[in-house]
Amino acid sequence: MPEPVVLGRISGFFGVRGWVKVFSYTEPREAVLNYKCWLLSDKGGWQAAEVAEGKRHGKAVIARIEGIDDRDQAAELIGRDIGIPRDELPETDDGQYYWSDLEGLRVVTKNGTELGEVEYLLETGANDVMVIKGEQEYLVPFVIDDIVLDVDLAAGVITVDWDWD
Repeated sequence: MPEPVVLGRISGFFGVRGWVKVFSYTEPREAVLNYKCWLLSDKGGWQAAEVAEGKRHGKAVIARIEGIDDRDQAAELIGRDIGIPRDELPETDDGQYYWSDLEGLRVVTKNGTELGEVEYLLETGANDVMVIKGEQEYLVPFVIDDIVLDVDLAAGVITVDWDWD
């Protein structure tokens, strides 16, 4: 089974009836609830869990997982990643990418200089930023056509017009 795409993490419990707080990486936050079967990280593997119900609660998302009926059971889930199989995600439009598809890609400048690999991305408000690990760490804005010239998922390469000096 391919590695699931991580959509969030169980960050705490909510109440005494087995509900959990979810730190969602999706946009909007409650979109994590669109998937009724989650894969929860478990000691190096993944365990299937069915979402019985869930909702947005203030700025957070809360959910109840089938078979989790009390606070103690919910507390055992804290810290687990929430994933889904990659093929359950909707297709992206041209020029749009899931962060998980970009992580691990090599990044080269338009002149052919290799900067390293995308370690992860972060959201800054103005634009997303690739954190690239190579001989040193680079922070490169992920701005299509302006800085990011090409993303070749098949070849595993992102070409950028970026001067790191």
